[in-house]
Amino acid sequence: MMEEHTPDERWRQTHLGRLLGHAMRRFDTRVLQLMAASAQAPLALSNLAARDKVGAAHIHITRHLPLDGARLTELAQAAGLTKQSMGDLVDQCEAWGLVTRGADPLDARARRIAFTPAGLDWLAAFQAAVTQAEAEFRAAVGADVATVVALGLEAYAGGA
Repeated sequence: MMEEHTPDERWRQTHLGRLLGHAMRRFDTRVLQLMAASAQAPLALSNLAARDKVGAAHIHITRHLPLDGARLTELAQAAGLTKQSMGDLVDQCEAWGLVTRGADPLDARARRIAFTPAGLDWLAAFQAAVTQAEAEFRAAVGADVATVVALGLEAYAGGA
């Protein structure tokens, strides 16, 4: 008679990729909570964040759009999204007054996406929220662990 073997499936819940995903979602959620309460962010955008209309996907634009602007394809590539998905996000952010599409000085056929003045205010509020969320992370895990995690993630991401 064969002995029945029950595999240990705990690894499915605790492997590094899953933990990184949970940590990123928690961090982004906290940043959006801070943005919703920010006096620095434009009021209309804070209200959208407070009503969960601004999501982690919209943070891709905040994280990846250079201050001097970018073409849609460049922005999509930097964020790891399809051109169509990034186009949808840019459409929403343009409707909210975060970004604008303008002429590209290097190619008359292309459009360049850039932050509006309200978008730059949003970016400043994002920076403050990220700084606070990072401080909260450091407080939760301790300064030494936070430093090791940051260095490890930087080394790992740089090796990709």
